Amino acid sequence: MKTWLIVAVAMTTGVALRSAQDSVPREWVDPDTGHRVVRLSDEPGSQSLYFHQYAYTPDGKNLLITTPTGVSAIDLNTRTIEKVVDVRVSLLMTGRKTGSAYYVREGTVYAADPRTKVSRALAKVPAHGSVVTVNADETLLAGTITEGSVPDEPPPPAALPTSLGTNSRGQLGRDNYPGKGSMMERRLAAKLPMQLFVVDTRTGEMKTILRSTDWLNHVQFSPTDPTLLLFCHEGPWHKVDRTWTIRTDGTALTQIHHRTMNMEIEGHEFFSSDGRTIWYDLQTPRSEVFWLAGYELATGKRTWYHLERGEWSVHFNQSPDGKLFAGDGGGPSSVAAPGNGQWIYLFRPEMVPDRTDGALPNAAALIQPGVLRAEKLVNLARHDYSLEPNVTFTPDGRWVVFRSNMFGPTHVFAVEVQGTKK
Repeated sequence: MKTWLIVAVAMTTGVALRSAQDSVPREWVDPDTGHRVVRLSDEPGSQSLYFHQYAYTPDGKNLLITTPTGVSAIDLNTRTIEKVVDVRVSLLMTGRKTGSAYYVREGTVYAADPRTKVSRALAKVPAHGSVVTVNADETLLAGTITEGSVPDEPPPPAALPTSLGTNSRGQLGRDNYPGKGSMMERRLAAKLPMQLFVVDTRTGEMKTILRSTDWLNHVQFSPTDPTLLLFCHEGPWHKVDRTWTIRTDGTALTQIHHRTMNMEIEGHEFFSSDGRTIWYDLQTPRSEVFWLAGYELATGKRTWYHLERGEWSVHFNQSPDGKLFAGDGGGPSSVAAPGNGQWIYLFRPEMVPDRTDGALPNAAALIQPGVLRAEKLVNLARHDYSLEPNVTFTPDGRWVVFRSNMFGPTHVFAVEVQGTKK
């Protein structure tokens, strides 16, 4: 009897998965945009990585994704899928030098060779800590340790409006339950001691490079400089000086953006592909005026691209050649609401013409203004933004990859940058 029950459950589960799969098209042209969209994943529940976590092999041929059963590599030319790690893990990123899949499982960081499928243990995750990023030459890991915890408190009554619940990204949604905002406030006010640390991938030796009672988060290595880390002071964005860099030896702690008005917010920082510029979402003030702001590391030059409210996105990204940007739009309760668009966007940057004729002696030190001209790539009206799409460009710049639940189950998709004729 038990055997037949197990078989029946397995058959029912298989039918349900096939039904969910059959409801998601493999390829189509978006009727609202004229751009071709393809489904890259096979397993429902598959996801591409967070927007600043690098996911492509050095030869540009494969994209690594998470699945309900492990980590898979998708050949971007043939769209064939090959399992790299055959157990559910937390994928950090793809190594920029070797193409290894760096992941965490049961408190240990591993690197899996995508060719041999062999994993090797690199280091233990420290107690109360997390490892989140790998540097450009794959010699260092980095992460944070939190000492202590914020006391729990009962959630507010369910009748309270969800607008009270804003997450650290300035976004509202189903994952922002009533009381989320107060949780963020309590976490910020708790001033818990934290450490920012690096780990040698060859020896497993850990070194703390920063101690702070600020909430440290969003840690990411430069894509080209193995000794440079970008991180943020987390919390409600209007209350924190968010974006910072530091060297892996603990020197050169630098604040990247300085607030100039009350209720100004900035965040979701990321490096350009060449590592020369840090880009971030900037609002002056929050929810009113929207920019994608850039800071050139070598010179301190600042470029701000303005965009319309309806084209603001939870996350932005830049093409490998630096000529285009993409955005993943925002839900009906996002920071840009009302009026925010639920689309995958392509942006073409344009500088505002300089008509000063060199009359300003300090012109080079001023912010260089521009605008982003938007093109809609995919209609996400059916997408539930409690799952953030998280756009990235493929290494050849031809496609924008994102994750979506617009057909029900979560899958990984790609939209072609070059449109087709409607």
